Formats: sequence, C-alpha cells, structure tokens
Amino acid sequence: MPHDGVARELVAALKFRRLLAAADPIADLIARRAPGGLLCGALVAVPAAPSRSLRRGFDPAEEIAVRLAALSGLPIRAPLRRANAPPQVGRSRADRISRPPRIWAAEAAPRQVLLLDDVQTTGATLRSCADALRSAGAERVAPITFARTL
Repeated sequence: MPHDGVARELVAALKFRRLLAAADPIADLIARRAPGGLLCGALVAVPAAPSRSLRRGFDPAEEIAVRLAALSGLPIRAPLRRANAPPQVGRSRADRISRPPRIWAAEAAPRQVLLLDDVQTTGATLRSCADALRSAGAERVAPITFARTL
C-alpha cells in the first residue's frame, strides 16, 4: 500500500503510539494481498535498532511477524542483529542508500526467507538484511512490506 492515509496512520499507531493491536490489520492485509507463492519459507522480521526496541518496549516488525505467522502458519526465525544508529526517519534518500544500517546474521539463516518490514522507503534496510541473510546461507530472500513510500 502507499505509505499515506490509513496505511500511514496504522504504522504510526503501532510504532509511535504503542497500539500493538494495529499489527493485526497490517498482518491481515499482508496475508490477503501477498502474491501467490510468496508466503513460504521462514518469516524473518527486519530488526529494529536495539536502542529503539528498548525505548519502545517492542519491535514493530516483530509484532507484525508474530501475527502474520499465526495467519500463514510460517515459522518465525530471528537470525538478524542490527547496530544502533540514528533513525532513518528524516534522512535523505541519498544518505539512506549510501549509509544503510549495519545488519548481520548472528546464526545460520533458513534456506528460504520471507523478509518482513513495516515500510519500505529506499530499500536500503531490506537490502542490508538480504545481504546478511545470504551471507548466512539463505538461498532465497523475498522481501515483503506493508507500505511503501512512493
């Protein structure tokens, strides 16, 4: 979905107002709108920076992943770790692409991965995650997000 209107409000409710129930309609829409055959493999959520997870008390992508796993029957794995860094929000497109978040795999990755995030802006974070997963043994990494900045 475009990252505006209701979609933007759902993401903001989850991430910034701690309305964890907002993850339910997000996961439901992903499950219903995902292209056929995409919902396979192990579900891996893009990890939030540790400082943001600590401050929020939860990881938004992980909340969505738990609900999507319940709907799809996919197993959840968490092989990725992320370094603390300044938030992506407010950074220019060029800066996001030239300095993506530092992400690595702390354990072996599943062979097939459905990589989940709430919003795609430039794709830099998804690319960093996919690179880390492939370096850790993933053969197929299919990214999926709820919303996309156009």
